[in-house]
Amino acid sequence: MWNQQLYDDAVTLLKGLISIPSLSREEQGTAQLIADFLKERNIPYQQHLNNIWAKNKHFDPAKPVIVFNSHHDTVKPNPQYTRDPFSPDVEDGKLFGLGSNDAGGCLVSLIATFLHFYDRSDMAYNIILTATAEEEISGVNGIESILSQLPAIDFAIVGEPTQTQLATAEKGLMVLDCAVQGKAGHAARDEGENALYKALPDIEWFRTYRFPKVSDTLGPVKMSVTVINTSNKAHNVVPADCTFVVDVRVTEQYTLEEVLDIIRANVQCEVKPRSLRMRPSGIPLDHPFVQGGLRHGKTTYGSPTTSDQALIPATSIKMGPGDSARSHTADEYIYLDEIRQGIDSYIKLLEEIL
Repeated sequence: MWNQQLYDDAVTLLKGLISIPSLSREEQGTAQLIADFLKERNIPYQQHLNNIWAKNKHFDPAKPVIVFNSHHDTVKPNPQYTRDPFSPDVEDGKLFGLGSNDAGGCLVSLIATFLHFYDRSDMAYNIILTATAEEEISGVNGIESILSQLPAIDFAIVGEPTQTQLATAEKGLMVLDCAVQGKAGHAARDEGENALYKALPDIEWFRTYRFPKVSDTLGPVKMSVTVINTSNKAHNVVPADCTFVVDVRVTEQYTLEEVLDIIRANVQCEVKPRSLRMRPSGIPLDHPFVQGGLRHGKTTYGSPTTSDQALIPATSIKMGPGDSARSHTADEYIYLDEIRQGIDSYIKLLEEIL
């Protein structure tokens, strides 16, 4: 196979990444491993916190820029693991280990693709590889922290497990903290103002409201109340406060600000967004990369989950080996053949535009 060495090196690197714990905000070890991998190949790199990036050898400031991005942080191991999450074991064509599927397989496949194109001097684009931190917590010390140090980005490929299909759109995320105030009283008497009861109409509105504009790719905006609390711990006291959390998944039909305005116009509770950073993102279907993918038999879809794609201020697509359904599960794994196919897919589609 013409890129066998790229594949072999990618698998070796992924095994190394799995063996080093790299929970979000604790990615020092994997950052060093990636840096050493590039250094061994005489590829200059830069580092900020636990983010590593490198440019193609013949980088030309006059040319547009494509970014290859994926992350090397992981969630905590699922408590139902039956094997060592940091042991990169291969069984029946599967490579097991925490982060193997999300998103180690994507990261090493993009690194292999970067190596394939690294020495080329005839490309129409520059390439920047970014191996970033804190993706799993949407942290401010990940991709967002290095954007000011990168040239303007014209196109980005975000490596996440999509079975190498083309996620041409991704929902944005807005988390809302909602608060209702009542008045404490004794539960045995008709006194006080129950903040829980005051919150119920708003909670019901979040459950039933339907935003009128629906995305052809991503469907409707989705809102889910996921946490409800009061500060009251006594069974016989009417609660004076109620707080609840709403998870809002926003399509490209609305800005986060527009959705927030609609919500505030319809509920009585106080509504505070935790962030307006995680915006909907995507790519036109007539983009050359998408058209090339369709010619090679790829399918397109809209992704309901968020990634670093939301933070990259450029046209972008989410694509990579592995299956999103395996992410964050016990005994996580990726098929070795998926890594091989991931490298091949990236290279074939990029050859058409580079």
